[in-house]
Amino acid sequence: MRAFLVSLLVIATASCAAAQDRPATTAAPEFIAGADVSMLSEIEKAGGVFASRDGQRGDALKILRDGGCNLFRVRLFVDPGKDFDKNYGATQDLAYVVALARRIEASGAQFLLDIHYSDTWADPAKQHKPAAWKDLDFDALERKVHDYTASVLKQLHDAGAAPDMVQVGNEIAGGMLWPDGKVLNAAKEDESRQWTRFARLLNAGSRAVREASKAANKPIRVVIHIHGGGKPGLPKWFFGKLKPHNVDFDVVALSFYPAWDDDLAALKQNLADVAAEFDKDILIAETSYSWRTMEDHAGKRTMAWPQTREGQEKFLRDLSDAIRATPNGRGLGFVWWYPEAVPVKGRHIWRGGAEALFAENGAALPALESFGQLVRGAK
Repeated sequence: MRAFLVSLLVIATASCAAAQDRPATTAAPEFIAGADVSMLSEIEKAGGVFASRDGQRGDALKILRDGGCNLFRVRLFVDPGKDFDKNYGATQDLAYVVALARRIEASGAQFLLDIHYSDTWADPAKQHKPAAWKDLDFDALERKVHDYTASVLKQLHDAGAAPDMVQVGNEIAGGMLWPDGKVLNAAKEDESRQWTRFARLLNAGSRAVREASKAANKPIRVVIHIHGGGKPGLPKWFFGKLKPHNVDFDVVALSFYPAWDDDLAALKQNLADVAAEFDKDILIAETSYSWRTMEDHAGKRTMAWPQTREGQEKFLRDLSDAIRATPNGRGLGFVWWYPEAVPVKGRHIWRGGAEALFAENGAALPALESFGQLVRGAK
């Protein structure tokens, strides 16, 4: 996820090396039409209700599945606070995630685990170390990333809910676990060291995922996620900087938010560049669009699609067309951010629920009804 106040990275585009061999195990069986439902248990606890378009109330996961959703993403914090509003919804600890993951497993959908390696939101503006890790030296921090990731995946496996994909970090174009793994604005004399440290942290997490995959006898794909899918050149720059460090991963993941100035034409170019240069599958791991009028982050109201129920659906179809057009079939699909954001008493809901897939009364919106068609490739 992104935090609610996001500052953008200022970067330059750089060239990168030739494509690498494609792992035989990375082909996706179907187009992904996913949803990040990390807040669901909190919304339900606060009294939120959900319904199909015909008004039949029911379990949100089932309604999403019936609409065609085939993957659920859930974020995890190391030791988050419990106050929903004080922490801007960053309350998802391991016990919370295990319980929700078991529901996802029972639904038959794929499960993407998003590890923040922080007690609170990790995003382009901040990547705070967990409080309990703050005094570790770098070697100990690297071991902690591995051991923590391994422990999390073991507990999920023991609960019968091992993930299908694992994000090692969240929106990490500026690095992770700052200051140790920070590459954003690194001094020239420190830049090489910082990228090397960053890569070591990523590989520590990746190694734990590979071990968990072997233990579970189940393929678990490693995902590297950055913001700015619609920022010209950012993905090519980032993964070009990362490539010489031989980070082990399977999927490039990008966020794409029109309300934060992401541009669809830039996304199409970025998808083409990443597919050609890095020969990796690509997932839009976060996206959303408003179904009622909202200002963008700068208050300019310059959105490219109507901010209506029909406009939200049109956005989703245009985005899906762009992903499907990725060269060499590398576009995996998308994950909708916070579809369950219905207004509930006593909870501050992000953007008032304007980018959810359910209306204020909990009824499914047209965009959700199109998920199944998008999975099948129907127009």
